[in-house]
Amino acid sequence: MTDVKLIENTIAFVKKELKDAEGGHDWFHIERVYKNTINIAKQESVNLEVVQLGALLHDIADSKFHNGDETIGPKKAREFLFSQNVSSEVIEHVVSIIANMSFSKSLGKGGLFTSPELEVVQDADRLDAIGAIGIARAFNYGGFKNRALYNPDIKPNLNMSKAEYKTSTAPTINHFYEKLLLLKDNMNTKTGKRLAEKRHKFMLQYLEQFYAEWDGRQ
Repeated sequence: MTDVKLIENTIAFVKKELKDAEGGHDWFHIERVYKNTINIAKQESVNLEVVQLGALLHDIADSKFHNGDETIGPKKAREFLFSQNVSSEVIEHVVSIIANMSFSKSLGKGGLFTSPELEVVQDADRLDAIGAIGIARAFNYGGFKNRALYNPDIKPNLNMSKAEYKTSTAPTINHFYEKLLLLKDNMNTKTGKRLAEKRHKFMLQYLEQFYAEWDGRQ
């Protein structure tokens, strides 16, 4: 049984830590991922406490806002959970989820850790990166980084290394081809795959409309 007070304390901690976060990686992103996680977990055999904590803490210190340092998030999560007297087993599992769930991990040698709980939280996070919300988040972050919306002369890099992905300054439209449109086929769970289908189709429709307007055809 999940400790309700622990979840409440975790939510309060995350809200405080992310109060000034960029709009695509703020508390509301966490809340959406948390809801997606609960939804997917209903259909999976997982430790509910681990997936709840993993979802709530997964972006407590996203590396892209900390000079690429991937150790800060897991460290913050570990320290918080330790302060809440969470068992060492649960702490290690949650920290491993945080350290291994990002898309960029799939561009390198890949993480050594895997679990059903990681798969659920990863799917929940990936769902928030696609569809209408995913489009909004992509352009919000692009604006935050002062990137072009689209440049026909800059083609998507479909064979990026992890380092190239993390340092890319390409237009936001390229991000659809370099990540967002790839996520549907990289979902882990049956529920995640089903939910991703509709969001994926919406992105394809959006791109068709975008290019029509860009070219003056509509």
